[in-house]
Amino acid sequence: MAPNAPGLRPYIINKDVGAPLQFDPDQWPATNADGLPIIEPTPEQKYAFDTNGWLLIPSVLSEDDLRAMREFCVLLHREPESLPEHARGPLGGPTQKLIDHPIVVGMLHEFAANPSLSSAQGYGFSLGSCQLWYRTSPSRRAEQEENKPFRPHNGNGLLRLPGDVLFYNAFPGKAFCPHIRVVWELNSVRKGRGGTMLVSASHKSVYTAPDEIQDPKSNLWTDYGCPAGSVLLFAEPLTHSGHPWTDEENDRIAIGCLYNPVDGGWPKREKPHPELLRSMPPLRRTLFRDRYTFDNVVGET
Repeated sequence: MAPNAPGLRPYIINKDVGAPLQFDPDQWPATNADGLPIIEPTPEQKYAFDTNGWLLIPSVLSEDDLRAMREFCVLLHREPESLPEHARGPLGGPTQKLIDHPIVVGMLHEFAANPSLSSAQGYGFSLGSCQLWYRTSPSRRAEQEENKPFRPHNGNGLLRLPGDVLFYNAFPGKAFCPHIRVVWELNSVRKGRGGTMLVSASHKSVYTAPDEIQDPKSNLWTDYGCPAGSVLLFAEPLTHSGHPWTDEENDRIAIGCLYNPVDGGWPKREKPHPELLRSMPPLRRTLFRDRYTFDNVVGET
């Protein structure tokens, strides 16, 4: 929990002899890598994310940012060879700053960061992957392009055994989800036309999903519509699925990021091109440090 969060402060056990984990107000970055103040989630946003397993925040990005990001993504998708080698990915252009946007960092501080591995100079979470999701309707799709199939997966995060990292913990006053997916929608999304599909609250489900889960038209599923520049955050243990994009008015252009514990993770660690990594601000580079627990606090000697 962020040190200035209101309400009940949970008793979180530290690694030694059951002593409580202490929160130092200075152990969290107050600004992101671009020097922008971290935006902590509101009580309503925290409640919604914990209750539903997902949260949509509309119209976060400016028109200028959206224009530059879309232009880069179209070039990356259609003519990647026109870009320098180190820039052939969403980390190589203006979309890079989305990975530690102040809203994202605030949510990850609340739900995903390891306080004992956080500092003012280093994030307490890591970036597992960052991808461009470019989807086109069948009538407009180039021959080599693929659409996203419907494939439900994950769920039941409260019941995961030790060693299964896709879990969700909840206690009075505190929830912890070390694997969180963040999707930036750079074009508008119309409900029912192919955005990410979600089964609300399935991250806490204690029952096996019924056969209806395989039907995207089932009332179990929720999808969303949103303006361009919106951000969707959801717990990776939530049952979710991609879905074929069918909107004839615009393509889906989205940046999908998966955040992991800084001491472990589900996918392989994201490894930016060395030249690209060197060009990043120091705080942003801490998203890509090796995953381990001991002696992994940035700035500590």
